[in-house]
Amino acid sequence: MRPFVLFLVLLSGTAWSQEWPTKTVRIVVPFPPGGSADLLPRIIGEKLSERWGQPVIIDNRPGAAGNIGAEVVFRSEPDGYTLMSAPPPPLVINRLLYPKLGYDATQFVPMSVMAAIPNVLLVHPKHDVKNVQEFIALVKANPGKFNYASQGNATTSHLTAELFKAMAGGLQITHIPYKGTAPALADLVAGQVDMMCDNLGVSLPHVKAGKLKALAVTSKTSYMGIPAMAQTLPGFEAQAWFGVVGPPGTPSAIAEKVGSSINQILKLPDVQKRLADLSAEPMGLGPAEMAAFMKQETERWAAVIRTAGVRLD
Repeated sequence: MRPFVLFLVLLSGTAWSQEWPTKTVRIVVPFPPGGSADLLPRIIGEKLSERWGQPVIIDNRPGAAGNIGAEVVFRSEPDGYTLMSAPPPPLVINRLLYPKLGYDATQFVPMSVMAAIPNVLLVHPKHDVKNVQEFIALVKANPGKFNYASQGNATTSHLTAELFKAMAGGLQITHIPYKGTAPALADLVAGQVDMMCDNLGVSLPHVKAGKLKALAVTSKTSYMGIPAMAQTLPGFEAQAWFGVVGPPGTPSAIAEKVGSSINQILKLPDVQKRLADLSAEPMGLGPAEMAAFMKQETERWAAVIRTAGVRLD
């Protein structure tokens, strides 16, 4: 391409990104309402709407560990008006577990990693245990009698629990997958299931109310007085992060604008307060940083899957 023609193409792309958006932007969330995967993009989307002067709506498309919503976005027009906000499963995990998918996660256009939230090991108060060591001992003394809830197959909730089982010596705890955080937490609070590894922000109110016990967080260090799992199982780490991507072919200028806008929003005091209420740590990674981060996370979750010997139910 001749230099002058290339200049015109770049100039027109820049002008387009400056004008974009001129209509409603849809952010597909491939999980149900009520969990961190839904709440976080709603907080950010509200501020994006104010900043851009256009409606930003959240479109929940749950099912199949995020694969249904991911395929919707993958097949959408790459014009910046359909984006996806998701935790790791449809972005880096599912392709490690599912033999066939209706989308290629490596072809999504990275835009931003908004924030990360540690998972927490939760048990129902009916179990007379005070820490991870006591819970492991209880399960080992009653093999096959315990179960755990997850947000669904291949979610960070599922994989974190499987990693816990493996690193604790091969605990016999039956997996019960749910369709999202809300129904899983409801059954855990009701005592229908024994354990769950969930995002801390959503489950913390139940812990504070005494309806659930938080035995350990899965971050590197303790949090809010809750000890780190690594204190009992050295090297244990698992957190959920939440990224925004576009369909394959989305112009880089739009990706940069989305990433820059989100990064600025994450610095607002009221947003930081709302994220803190979810126990979320702002990250604000832009497109290039997100691409490198996703590569690292793919390798990390692949190691978790190998260590835990995870197979889909």
